Amino acid sequence: MNTTATTTRVLRAFAVSTALFLAVAQLFAAGKQDFTLVNATSVEIHEVYVSPHNSNDWEEDVLGRDTLPAGANVHITFDRAEAAALWDLKVVDKDGNSIEWENLDLLKISKLTLHYKDGRAWADVE
Repeated sequence: MNTTATTTRVLRAFAVSTALFLAVAQLFAAGKQDFTLVNATSVEIHEVYVSPHNSNDWEEDVLGRDTLPAGANVHITFDRAEAAALWDLKVVDKDGNSIEWENLDLLKISKLTLHYKDGRAWADVE
């Protein structure tokens, strides 16, 4: 019996099992409020804040050091234990100009597309 071949098969099987376990765990770890934010404006977004509607604080910028260029999107995730349904969203451009949306029911929204044209901002939800 070739122990090297057997060891290799066992290691491959372990690697595949581990990968499948991690994929399933990630699926179940997703928060119910997770959504994709699409920047359909012509402006690069430098900061994005998402806070529970009943909060008085914007908390931290979910982009961190990154930006969201025009035409790009980002998937925003929540802890699985998060219970709040209604959320507020604030986006800020490089000059500090900001736009806010309130009372977004993220339990019903999977994709939020931001638009800005002729001084008017709006969001499409899916």
